[in-house]
Amino acid sequence: QRKNPFSSDDRLASKPAHTHRGDPTYGRPPEGSRTEQRGKDAHSHVGKEVEELCLIIRRTGEVGEDGHVSVTFGQLFETYVTISNKVVGILLRARKHGLVHFEGEMLWQGKDDDVVITLL
Repeated sequence: QRKNPFSSDDRLASKPAHTHRGDPTYGRPPEGSRTEQRGKDAHSHVGKEVEELCLIIRRTGEVGEDGHVSVTFGQLFETYVTISNKVVGILLRARKHGLVHFEGEMLWQGKDDDVVITLL
């Protein structure tokens, strides 16, 4: 009953801990919880997929005059889709971390096959 916020017994009921936006624990699972561990595992897995994507871009792309390796989305999609069906999501994550550059918000198979993706 101590953890039940709906308990009518005031001496047993504890008030739930509310966090606010400025609090460093806001929007985060409790430390040491299984939810926190699942989040860490997912973050690690996505990081490995981003690394693998960058290696594939390096392997399949061509070095440009500026020294950066580039590949078209169509070529990358055909190569990477046999490894993972999350090509676009991993590309977006890689761009968020400053590892690749491409024009546009989202890439669509067929429509954006000629968009150049540059490995930074």
